[in-house]
Amino acid sequence: MFSTLLVVAFLVVFGMVLIAASLAWNVTERKRQRVLDKRLQRTLAEMTEVDTDLLKKSSASEVEFYGKLLDRFSFTATLQDQLAQANMKWSVGFLVGLMLVSGLLALNILMRVRYVPGYLVPLGVAAVGFLPYWVVLRKRTRRLAQFEEEFPEALDFLARAMRAGHAFSISLELLSQESPDPLATEFRQVTEEHNLGLPLEASLVNLARRVPLLDVRFFVSAVMLQSRTGGNLSEILIKLGYVIRERFKLKGQVRALSAQGRLTGKCLAVMPIVVVLLMMVVNAEYMRGLFDFPYGRHLIGAAVILQCLAFYVIRRIVDIKV
Repeated sequence: MFSTLLVVAFLVVFGMVLIAASLAWNVTERKRQRVLDKRLQRTLAEMTEVDTDLLKKSSASEVEFYGKLLDRFSFTATLQDQLAQANMKWSVGFLVGLMLVSGLLALNILMRVRYVPGYLVPLGVAAVGFLPYWVVLRKRTRRLAQFEEEFPEALDFLARAMRAGHAFSISLELLSQESPDPLATEFRQVTEEHNLGLPLEASLVNLARRVPLLDVRFFVSAVMLQSRTGGNLSEILIKLGYVIRERFKLKGQVRALSAQGRLTGKCLAVMPIVVVLLMMVVNAEYMRGLFDFPYGRHLIGAAVILQCLAFYVIRRIVDIKV
């Protein structure tokens, strides 16, 4: 009994150390990112005195009372931006309601399953309730990744159009007509805001806010600095596109080198589930003893928590920023 408690204590302490190390790494990385963002925002901040809100603000919900209630929370604006970046037609009210309904359904199901330990019920409810938001984040990540992948071609297109004699604003309009989504959607909004009377620099600032990518901030900063200091903008855009492509090459090499770690994490996450299912098919009585025994349920709960923790730690280790 003492040896079992010692092993469990060691696993708990080891997991806490890994979580602390991961959080320390995240804090350091976010601090470095904030320093770089502040340097870029020094140029973008000069446009804050311009009224850039030409479009009608979307309501959090079509139900007036529900929308006013959501507007009181600070996360509503963040959710609206994330839904727009994911190019989803959901409203914030619909997303929050879907999360609440999913959580309540999970609570109703988990409370009826007698094999589930009590301390796993809140975790299960939170995990299921988070699923709609996870879908939004996945779509947002994919759309931003697609934009980032196609962005160097857009910079080359702008440079070629300017070398052909077109103005920069006309080049942006041509880009919005010739490019696929999501480039066409975002640059079309830039040209529409400019045609409605918003200064081009302010429209580009809105682009940097809608598409929170470092490359887009570099692009907007380069265009704004060139408009103030002069220079060959087409040459600047070509060099910026070359830098972005080189960074993509380095990122591809890093992903190739870390592919084994990602595959290992997936295999380690799926293997216990597969083993349990096979054991229930081969010898159900053997596994039923683990479910019926009181300490067995707690062991299953601890295994689920540690498995999720291990998967998260492995994902953080192989997620190398370039």
